[in-house]
Amino acid sequence: METTPKRTTGWVVMETIRSYGVDTIFGIPGTHNLELYRPLGALGIRAVTTRHEQGAGYGADGWSLQTGLPGVVITTSGPGLLNALSAAGTAYCESRPMIIISPGPALGSEFADVGTLHETKDQLGAASAIVEWGRRVRSAEEAVAAIHDAFELFATTRPRPVYLEIPLDVLEQETDLAADATARREVPTPPAAPADAVAEAAALLAGAARPAILAGGGSRGAGAELRALAERIAAPVVTTLNAKGVLDEHHPLAAGSNLRLAAGRRVAQEADVLLVVGSKLGEAELWLDRLRAEGSVIRIDLLESQIDKNQRADVGLVGDAAATLSAILDALADEDPDPARTETAEALVREALAAARTESAELSATNTVLAERIAAALPEHAIVSTDSSQIAYWGLLNALRVSEPNSMPYMATYATLGYGLPAALGSRIAAPHRPSFVVTGDGALMFSMNEFITVVEQGEDVTVIVVDNGGYAEIKQNEADAGIAPVGVELAQPDWVAVADAFGGRGRSAGNPGELARAVEAAVSEGGLQLIHIDQAAFDLSEADAS
Repeated sequence: METTPKRTTGWVVMETIRSYGVDTIFGIPGTHNLELYRPLGALGIRAVTTRHEQGAGYGADGWSLQTGLPGVVITTSGPGLLNALSAAGTAYCESRPMIIISPGPALGSEFADVGTLHETKDQLGAASAIVEWGRRVRSAEEAVAAIHDAFELFATTRPRPVYLEIPLDVLEQETDLAADATARREVPTPPAAPADAVAEAAALLAGAARPAILAGGGSRGAGAELRALAERIAAPVVTTLNAKGVLDEHHPLAAGSNLRLAAGRRVAQEADVLLVVGSKLGEAELWLDRLRAEGSVIRIDLLESQIDKNQRADVGLVGDAAATLSAILDALADEDPDPARTETAEALVREALAAARTESAELSATNTVLAERIAAALPEHAIVSTDSSQIAYWGLLNALRVSEPNSMPYMATYATLGYGLPAALGSRIAAPHRPSFVVTGDGALMFSMNEFITVVEQGEDVTVIVVDNGGYAEIKQNEADAGIAPVGVELAQPDWVAVADAFGGRGRSAGNPGELARAVEAAVSEGGLQLIHIDQAAFDLSEADAS
């Protein structure tokens, strides 16, 4: 039975996090972190216990993408923290907000090397090497201040993960910290870029004959402004994978998230004025080291350090994306878009999408067609998490059109395996009104299948579509291209249907598009943990229902 609650450092830290609206945390209780778990019930915070801390981090990331709040991960010291660092690396590379909290050695015990439980040489150093900042605090006041600083960081600059280490003795100390110290603080709203730079950008866009917009992850909070500007200047919009859906991909100006394909890149490269919104234009998104735009380039970013990264800007706008796009709209002449220019831009988009589909099929016909069959079977408005699997980057990320940002949780830069399932669970918890799916390869799913039981335990509805190509097919091809006989890439497979059943879910196999459509419909209807196994080599890709 719970005794009278103690207002410890752990308590006030979680109280502060709750004041910012976070009502769900991910992690695993351990011997050293109990004071972070003690207040959760009283504060109305749901604890999701994953079966590995890496899954906790990816679950928190999926939750964060749907809520706009930072994902919060609680680990124990030593191995628990180190297990979560792949998720921290993901959040850092993809510019997503995350708070990881762990206990650390008691004050005065740093680097003692005396064999204490979970003793790690320098866990603060390990985490700090990966996150935006890591702090080891010495008091409840410092711990609470660090949480406030984290939320200010997320609101005012590039959002990236932070790490808070609380020494075990500090974590367990009672505190008389005033209640108002843990209350949410108002943070400044990032301003628009300076007016002179906005005017210069507006003039360039107004005079453009073939403008285009390239939207990155930094544009996800500026969808309405981006759409209004695209329509005003008749500009095709191509996005990075992190910005997929920031403009409804059914919109006639939406050229998709196809920057990995030459057809998608041409939309941006051949524009006479290219507006880049919130993207570092990294090679992992482009599959090239540079975009090499042919026309003038305008870039909007919160950080001045990003303005010329990977592509020099002719006009750099340092400011909030939504505010800066709104300012550009205000600076443009108040007149209706030219219908002829709009028609020309929409025709360009149609041509680019058709060319991208042809290019995708030439690169990987099986994955392209299978992805189209999967996309056709998925329910409208589903959240579809993926892994760094061929069925994702060769297929579904191109084939599936989404209407809202963050509808396809993915990690284009960090390209990890094991992300899809926990991210889908976190997404479902945050957005229970939307069906939650995972589409992943068999090799990737093996990294996180332990989270099947987390889905069941949490009582959530998540459907996993596993495309079984017998192992690590991409690496097998890489080996072949390098003249290496297959080694370590042809993997044994479990009975996937039986595995899902054993975890308390329901497994099915689908051998053709008709069976797949019926399996998806049944999975959504039944709820809970659902798995649909597709043997890629045996799947009949034809349109006909071969059942």
